[in-house]
Order: sequence, then C-alpha cells, then structure tokens
Amino acid sequence: MDYKKFVPCMYLYRGMIVKNYEDLTPLHMNPAELAKFYGENGADEILIFDMSANDIEHEEALGIIKKIALTAEVPIIGTGNIHRMEDVKKLIYAGCMKVCLNSSSAENRVILEEVSKKFGKSKIVVAFDDLSILVTNKLEFEEFSCELICSNSKNLKEAVEITNMNMLAILPTIALDKIIEIMSISSVSGVSGEIINENVKEIASLKTLCSQNGIAVNSYVSAKNWSEFKLNSEGMVPVITQDYKTGDVLMLAYMNEEAYNNTLKTGKMTYFSRSRNELWIKGDTSGHYQYVKALTADCDMDTILAKVSQVGAACHTGSRSCFFQEIMKKDYDDTNPLKVFEDVYSVIIDRKIHPKEGSYTNYLFDKGIDKILKKLGEEATEIIIASKNPNPDEIKYEISDFLYHMMVLMAEKGVSWEEITKELASR
Repeated sequence: MDYKKFVPCMYLYRGMIVKNYEDLTPLHMNPAELAKFYGENGADEILIFDMSANDIEHEEALGIIKKIALTAEVPIIGTGNIHRMEDVKKLIYAGCMKVCLNSSSAENRVILEEVSKKFGKSKIVVAFDDLSILVTNKLEFEEFSCELICSNSKNLKEAVEITNMNMLAILPTIALDKIIEIMSISSVSGVSGEIINENVKEIASLKTLCSQNGIAVNSYVSAKNWSEFKLNSEGMVPVITQDYKTGDVLMLAYMNEEAYNNTLKTGKMTYFSRSRNELWIKGDTSGHYQYVKALTADCDMDTILAKVSQVGAACHTGSRSCFFQEIMKKDYDDTNPLKVFEDVYSVIIDRKIHPKEGSYTNYLFDKGIDKILKKLGEEATEIIIASKNPNPDEIKYEISDFLYHMMVLMAEKGVSWEEITKELASR
C-alpha cells in the first residue's frame, strides 16, 4: 500500500441510494452525481452495495453502476447479489475496478478461485464478518484475493492478527482519534462505512490529520515549495488551467502563496483576484468548482499548468472556456484521432434518435442487430482479404468501413467511446 484510503459506501436499492442496509431512507440525490460528489471531496474509492431483490432490479442496478463508474472519477468496488461468475463479470463490465465477494455466502466461497483465475487476483476482494470463516479460508483468501473487507469492526483487531493481508475496515460512527488508531495498523488499507459517509466533507481534514500523525494518505502534497517559484512583480505566479480530459485551455488566473497552499489543502483551485484584492476559490459563487488533478511548473518555474475536473463553465460569461474570441485563424489540420471517432459516433447516435430518410445508418438500425452483425462480419473478412494484397491503402479503406459498422453496433448496444477507452486504459 502506498497510502491509506477513505472509502464511502453507496447502498443501491430499487434505483435509489439509501442510507444503509437497515435504514432504507432515500438520500434524494442522483447516484452518479453522489458518486462524483464523493470523488470531488477526496474519496479514494467508492464501495457500492447492490441491494436488488430480483433479476430485473439487478439489471437496473448494473445500469446505474455503469453510470456511476463513468462519472465518479475514482475507482469503484462493486458487491452484492453475486451468485456465479457471470455476476462478477457483469460488475467488471459495468466499470467496477474490483468486485467484492461476501464470504458468508457459501456460493461466493465456491467461485472465489474461479473468478480470481478468470479476471485476476487484483480485481477480487473478499468481505467477512465472522472470524471463523477467516480462519478456515485464510489460505484461499490470501491466494485468490487482493484485499479483505472487515464488515464487523469488533473483529478487526483479531483479524489483523490472523492475516497480514490488506484490510479495509467498515466502521460505525466513532471518535476521530479512533480513526487514527485504526489507520495506524499496518495491514489496514483504509476505512469505510458510516464514519466516512457522515463526514465526507471532512475527508480532506481527516487526511491532514493522518499526515500529521505519520500516516500516508492520498492527498495533495507538493513536490515544490512556494519559495522555489519565480514570482512576478506582484508576488504571484500565473496559472494556466486546462481540462484534464480534453486538454482544452479553460482560463488564466494568478496565485499568491496563500492561494497555492489553499489549493493543495482543499483540492479546489484557489486563485488571488487582483481586481478584488482577495483570495478566490473558483466556484464558491457559481458552483463551477475546479477539482485539481495535477499541478505542473514550467521550465523557468514562473508559470503553473493546472489540470482540473471542471464543473460547469470556467468563464464568467457562461462559456466552457474563457478563450473563445477568435482573432485570426489559418487553415490547418488539427485532426485528433479520438475526436474523429467521437464525432462520427455522435452523428450515428443522432441518426438513431432523429432518423433521416435515405440514411444508410438508419437502414442498419431499422434492419436490426442481425443485419448490423452480418455487415460487421463482412467488413472483418474484407480486412483479412485486403491484408493479403500488396497495396496498404486497401487495408485503410476496409478498416475504416469496419470501424464505422462497429460504431453502429456500439450505438445499438449503448456503448460509448469513453467506456471503450477507459476499459483499454485499465488493462
């Protein structure tokens, strides 16, 4: 473990997030938005419990988990309603970084080795609340899972004596000094449960407290001291702020030392307003916060590049970026491969939603999945045939045809390029 984790829980019941297993009071917040809120406030992972009672509810829950995984910006651990290997596969395909098996379930213990060998030990977590199960299955847990979840905090001290595996502790509401005591245990990988859910906005403060007690946490620790920057005549450093996913330049502002330190402390971009002569946390007024992903200094140490997750618009005009007033433009090729894929995919989606007479794309949608698959198979065969010919241009044409039909299939099945690239990046 490089650092100890803070992991809020989400209890998914009939399409809603409820308080916990016993209290089914809805939290009245969109699940994906709640997950994003957790991530923006310093959560390192999110543990999601699928509390569905039947297959229909389970399929609905998987769809919600998929949206959560796309939105949260932190890794997801999925658990609940697991009976066979197929259920583990569905959670992983929905975007869960790891899947947790409940060791109290005999069928979960039976499939442990199978799913570990199929998907990799690094994706499998085992939860326990009974020490006797831990003792009996210790060797299997150690061989086929990467982490344990102790769901009964009363058993934690004995559990860490039985095995030195990484162990996430689910805790009730306890005193903050108890968190420090528990996080100090070498094999405890982090804390979760009610104590985190009720103090989500305090995660940054809890991490500071851990750091002060010598406990490594995933926080905003700077490799550079403010004294190392070359300041302008006003004692500040200009900051170029960029969307961490798209690379779009959003705005330019300035930091003094206090703004720099507050950015590191809170994880929210903080600037110094020269016109108002005051500290300025971007989003405090508009709600359009910028959550820090990375800070990088230039070669002269006189400018900072901030990569952020931008909520809403960066510009006070309502524009996503402050840079929108064109001065001049020369024709040039700014083709971005992924943007081309996304643009073509967007057109295909638009055809699906707004059919256009005479459109070949709509013809495929109208004919249905069998026709789409038939064309995809034909195009794959054309690639193989073209590969045997000496002219490489043929391969280019055939691959383009294949990719188009593949995107039609993606649109038909509701799979986006973001999901595909995220899956590839995780491999």
